Order: sequence, then C-alpha cells, then structure tokens
Amino acid sequence: MEYKISELVALTNVPKSTILYYIREGLLPEAKKIKSNVHRYNNEHVELLKYIKYMQQEMGSSNEQLKTILENKNQSLSSSFSMLTPLMQTLSAIPSDAKHYTKEEFIEHYGFDSELLEKLLEDGILVPINSNDFTDKEASIIRLIEKFEELHIEYEIIKEYVQHAKKLSELEHSVQKKLCSVRTDEDFPTLWKIMFETLFNAKEYIFSRYTHQVLYKALKDEIN
Repeated sequence: MEYKISELVALTNVPKSTILYYIREGLLPEAKKIKSNVHRYNNEHVELLKYIKYMQQEMGSSNEQLKTILENKNQSLSSSFSMLTPLMQTLSAIPSDAKHYTKEEFIEHYGFDSELLEKLLEDGILVPINSNDFTDKEASIIRLIEKFEELHIEYEIIKEYVQHAKKLSELEHSVQKKLCSVRTDEDFPTLWKIMFETLFNAKEYIFSRYTHQVLYKALKDEIN
C-alpha cells in the first residue's frame, strides 16, 4: 500500500521534518517518486518508523547505531553482529560508565579469594562478558555467595538456577531462529520488536508473576 507523506505522518505520529531527516541520514529508504514534488511511501516506511521510535525510546539507540543496523538488515538475524549490537549491549547489563578490571586487578581491588572466584567461574555462576573482563556486576555475585558461605548454606540452589537460565537462553535462541525463518525486509522491524519484547518485557512479567504466585501461596499456607 502506498501513502502520501501526510498519511505517513498520521500513521506513525512522526513529524514530516523528522521523516525527511531520516531519509537524508539513510535510516529510511527513498520515497517512490511519482512526479516532481509527488512522492509515495509504503508499508516498509511505516514499519521502519515504528522500529526506530521503539529502539530510541525503549533501548536508547542512537541514530548512528540504527543506521548501522538498518544498513545490514538484509543479513540473517542470527549472523549479523551489527544488528545484534544493541541487543547484546542491553543484555550485558553493564553500565556504560562501569569500571573494568582484569582478573588480577579485580581480585586485588575487591580483596576476593582467588580460589572462590575460580570455583564460581568453573560452576558457571560467575559469567563475565569476556574471560578477563570483570566489573561490579561480578563483584555483587561474589558478595552474595560469600553471604551463603557465612551462613554455611551450600549454593547448590544457585547452581540449579544457572542450569535453568542456560535452558532459557536456548529457548530464546529458538525464538530468534524462528523469527529468522519468516523474516522479510518489510517485517524486519516487527520481528525485532518481538525479539526485544520477549527478552525484556515478557520474561520479566512471566518470571515475576510466577514468583508472586509461589510466594503468595506460601504466605497463605503459613497463615492457614
């Protein structure tokens, strides 16, 4: 379906000036030129504008990041690192201003026991983004395990939690592969939105609600 610029503005709630700016910057494809000063837009423009707005508002993506992603959108969702970059940055959960340490620097700075650190790495409880890149995220997990040790509680339950997390990551990859199998240029933005919504909103909702159900039942049983 084709749209006038005014119709595109109405459909996406994106100002005309912004749409033209995105075209100049390469975030949107050129409009179909009917004749001088008469241009038509299509559903791809609609979906891309929705995608850009979503990525900017929900993920904080810059125009430069989005341009790189969209320039590579014809590649597979699973093979193009440039498309995965915003997702990977968000999943790492490492603040942009975080301080990074080598393993030796990390141990010295926080005063952690090196044997405990190696055990947590071996058990998969500590999962640095890179093998020699540690931040306060890793420190917070070690502090948690130290609390378990102080109370003489085996952290087997945490190891079990890790196994479930690994299984979930495999399921999430299955979702990604299914999206790859049905993608087209036109529905690329919608598929990516599904991926982000599944990994962040849906996962948080489902986990939190089931935790709420279990704890609520435990409270009711205790009262009764």
